[in-house]
Amino acid sequence: MTHFISTAIPYVNAAPHLGFAYELVLADILARHHRHRGRTACFSTGTDDHSLKNVAAAAREGISTRALVDRNAAAFAALGPLLELTPDAFVRTSVDPRHRAAVERLWRACHADLYRATWSGRYCQGCEAFVDTCDEHTDPLELVEETNWFFRLSHYRDRIRAAIESGRVQIVPDFARAETLAFLAGDVRDLSVSRDAARSHGWGIPVPDDLTQVIYVWFDALANYLVPGDWHTWRDRTHVIGKGITRFHAVYWLAFLLAADLPLPTKIAVHGYLTVDGKKIAKSGEGFAVDPVIERCGVDALRWFYARQCRTRADSDVTVDAILACHDRDLADRIGNLAYRTATLARKVEATASARRLSNADGSSNADGSPDLDARSLPARIDAALDVFAFDEATGAIIDVVDAANRYLDKTAPWKLPPDDAREALAPVIDAIQVVASELEPFVPQASKNVRAAVPIRRRR
Repeated sequence: MTHFISTAIPYVNAAPHLGFAYELVLADILARHHRHRGRTACFSTGTDDHSLKNVAAAAREGISTRALVDRNAAAFAALGPLLELTPDAFVRTSVDPRHRAAVERLWRACHADLYRATWSGRYCQGCEAFVDTCDEHTDPLELVEETNWFFRLSHYRDRIRAAIESGRVQIVPDFARAETLAFLAGDVRDLSVSRDAARSHGWGIPVPDDLTQVIYVWFDALANYLVPGDWHTWRDRTHVIGKGITRFHAVYWLAFLLAADLPLPTKIAVHGYLTVDGKKIAKSGEGFAVDPVIERCGVDALRWFYARQCRTRADSDVTVDAILACHDRDLADRIGNLAYRTATLARKVEATASARRLSNADGSSNADGSPDLDARSLPARIDAALDVFAFDEATGAIIDVVDAANRYLDKTAPWKLPPDDAREALAPVIDAIQVVASELEPFVPQASKNVRAAVPIRRRR
């Protein structure tokens, strides 16, 4: 059965930047990792075209909302080849007929928990939500009074909390789980799930049988996850999201699914923000477009920085210098150096990977200090790290093997040995490099190919 992995779908009021590219790469690594282990995966992303922020951005530019979302959505789609992503689905909410059908089906499935009411509240355009206060956005809150459709969110609080506490829905890292449970322990109010069609300039999916309203952008957007395939049949369902939208996924989305009698996601994997001088990229005043960074640093350098340097459990500051330094320290000086020196020595003595079976299955140390044991355990270490969304630990495990192999080369000094002894000394290093090259593929596909090409990995007969 297929593993489903999704990103959130971003608003397209502006061009994409490194912050959303971060999320795309994390999700792509997870999908590639599943495929690398011989499993099937469906990686889904797309764009949220129906945001009121898109309407406002188009007005500022003096163009139609349709023109703006088409232009910017194309820029988001172009991130796929630019970042070497492998998406199976790209859902645009304003043009994909499957999406509108999914939204309408979900709305009708929730009908027993929907009611009309008039109310007033403070509206944050950045959050696309009614809030008491907002620390995420700088625009002032707008006082709005209107008649909307409401969803009985309060009816599902206990069931959502039980699903999270039991582990039926896993939220990682722990800070996101704790934040969600704290929200559910408070006063959970019913949720407005439509907006006045006139105030929305008619931009959005109309509420079925009520043309005075359009469906709330978050109800609309979350339904994109139902589009790529049969939601019931996925082996598991993982949402990769930023920390600012945890509540929408870990509370609202779960409630809609429960109301519609649909399966819940298996895991909600939450990452921190990318920052510039401690400020979220969107607030920093720095554009940080993806294209010029890749042009200067290369796609592998950026992908490796995201996985190795950015800790999903916290915010991470990003600079071009930091991306280059991370690349040089790990991909060039450690992995590249190991591959180069091993390949050079192997060509001299015609060494290849060992024909013997890797030893020490009991976990004991090798008498010669060879890196076999570290390489043997590497796939399991990566599996465990990615299961808890710890990409830095997964890439750290790769570097541990590389460092062990470099130390072993320094210790055995095969360049000083007769050819037969040199071949014997190099064999476990080539074994380790073979594993490293394989495990690099989900993180840095091109570097993986380069290492495979550089070092002979055919086995002796």
